[in-house]
Amino acid sequence: MSSRDRILGRVRRALADVADDDTPYEQAVGRAYLREHGERTAGQTVDLLAENLADYRALVHRCADEELPELLARLLAERGSRTVLVPPGLPPHWLAAAAATRVPDRATSTARDLDRVDSVLTGCAVAVAETGTLVLDGSPDQGRRRITLVPDHHICVVRVPGQVVPSVPGALGRLDPERPLTWISGPSATSDIELDRVEGVHGPRTLEVVLVSGG
Repeated sequence: MSSRDRILGRVRRALADVADDDTPYEQAVGRAYLREHGERTAGQTVDLLAENLADYRALVHRCADEELPELLARLLAERGSRTVLVPPGLPPHWLAAAAATRVPDRATSTARDLDRVDSVLTGCAVAVAETGTLVLDGSPDQGRRRITLVPDHHICVVRVPGQVVPSVPGALGRLDPERPLTWISGPSATSDIELDRVEGVHGPRTLEVVLVSGG
């Protein structure tokens, strides 16, 4: 008997006295909790997102759609980035003004290859204002999960107000649970037993978020 069979056998024995319940999951699980806290306009929701992102030590920028290429070029230049990792579905005009060399998202790239890249640029699936969280779902403008975990510098573009929701329940309603979801609240950070903060251990040391309006 394999370990898998033993574990499944224990699960079956543990559930032997549990009555069958055909109630659909949507009805069996209560949803009486608040879906957001307070009432805000779309502009106030975006302001809250920016405030919470900054509280997590992300660098927040705002621009209009037509200003995006110049802003991205400036951010990469200020960082000294010579290479930028680009997902396959990233809008081409985003990097139209940038001098950095584009590195495609290749399935064959190793962690060492990704670590050599100076920056990565992606879009996002949704942003949560109340928690200052960005969610990536592996869509063409976001690429594979690993490209946002290995490079030290991540620039994420958020369309406002369309991609911003007030709360986590609102985000879950937009997301496909079968997709590879990455939830990002600020740059990667951890601390040891003495509470010394160390950044860049589990992901990018620097997270820059561009809130783009219009377009």
